[in-house]
Amino acid sequence: MNGDELESLLKQDRGQFLEFISAYDQNRSGAIPKPMDDLAREMARTLVGMANADGGTVLVGLEKDKSITGIPQGAGGLPGILKSLQAMLSPPLYPSTERLDLGNLLVLKMTVGPSLELHRVTGGRTFYRVAAENPSVPADQIASLRRAKSSFHYERQTVLEATLDDLDFEAVEGVGRKIDDLREPVTVLDRVYHLIDRSPVKPALRMAALLLFAREPGRWHPRCGVDFVKYDGTERRHGTSMNVIKRVRFDAPLCRLIDEAVGRIKEHIRERMVLHDLFFRERLEYPPFPWQEALVNAVAHRDYAIMGASTEVWMFDDRIEVRSPGTLPDPVTVDQLRLQKRVHFSRNPMLVRVLADMGYLREMGEGVPRMFQDMEHYGLRPPEFSSDGFFFTVTLRNTPVYDEATLKWLGQFRRFQVSYRQQRLLVYAYSHGKALSTMDYQRIGEVDRDTAYREIRSLVRLGILAPLKPKSRTYRVIERI
Repeated sequence: MNGDELESLLKQDRGQFLEFISAYDQNRSGAIPKPMDDLAREMARTLVGMANADGGTVLVGLEKDKSITGIPQGAGGLPGILKSLQAMLSPPLYPSTERLDLGNLLVLKMTVGPSLELHRVTGGRTFYRVAAENPSVPADQIASLRRAKSSFHYERQTVLEATLDDLDFEAVEGVGRKIDDLREPVTVLDRVYHLIDRSPVKPALRMAALLLFAREPGRWHPRCGVDFVKYDGTERRHGTSMNVIKRVRFDAPLCRLIDEAVGRIKEHIRERMVLHDLFFRERLEYPPFPWQEALVNAVAHRDYAIMGASTEVWMFDDRIEVRSPGTLPDPVTVDQLRLQKRVHFSRNPMLVRVLADMGYLREMGEGVPRMFQDMEHYGLRPPEFSSDGFFFTVTLRNTPVYDEATLKWLGQFRRFQVSYRQQRLLVYAYSHGKALSTMDYQRIGEVDRDTAYREIRSLVRLGILAPLKPKSRTYRVIERI
């Protein structure tokens, strides 16, 4: 690693693919070196988390604010730290390791790719990188995660008949500029993204490189594009009743596919007059983020081993369906998505790494919760998720959750930023004499008594609800209109 490469990395923020680890602890008397085993354990936890997820880079000798403090040379020095680190990794993990001496400061760069094995810290837990954190994997999910990782080989396979001439190097250079790495495109493909397999006698391209950057992606995968179909009405009809209004097929390398598909599909997102903030305004029938996030996720996480199906976007009068070939990988469930849990698992970690650097996948695990938030903000029904046959489908409906009168009534509470569940219960009260009980909250909100009580108390503190009488479990709505 040289100074230019370090400078390039420091322009990036901590996240899914980059972490800074300090070799010092801070206390009242100042900075003191971390015990060697403590530092090695922190490095092991991060490297294991990255290897179990999408790969990434760890810079040791930097603070979280990117200031360079270096690695102390005493207490065994770097060899002792690396020896202690290797003893903690099970099964063994061999990160690419480079050092940089900046005067009297030593910085270590360690890089791991996404591993087909599931690694853990010896005598401890299994970790999985999500955004800038390394949460431990629950014991009941370890077996399913191991099965999922062992079955996803498609993007890694070597395509011996492909050559570098089959790639669009201008597109690779564009990604290099995004990450401020101006080295030769082949170096970026190899050193940064591991898209060149050097195990054969002659280095060869991995399938992920061709899906991302091939001049003719259809030559390597017949259905790696996106099919957009717009229907007249709310159902698909066939034969003499076929109701297809528009059909467009997008065939492009993934580095361009998403932009091309989004650009054309948004032309069919209509504007309409809706009640918003107590005024009627022109607004798109779907907020942009949810359907675009669903499309990005479908392209990034679909099962490309299913060669006979494309990613599909079906548009009906009342909804959009984004259909991704392949079921959800074992560690992720439909119920987790419905509950807006912060989950992340990449079926295609090599593709995900590049698409993330291009800006399509920003905060891992945060996309689904934001989809719910944006649909709620538009007054629309929450996203729906289903897995049917060989497709996973995200459905977004353009029908409002509430009628105009109800939305107008709810508008008086908008400044309080009440949750979607609290809105539901206020609407229930609106249609039941402007009152509700703790039992109503439990039943309608599908929560336990403690959660119902806690959320009702928050509405009381905001001045939205008040007990009908002292110590009553029935509350009235305090209206402001």
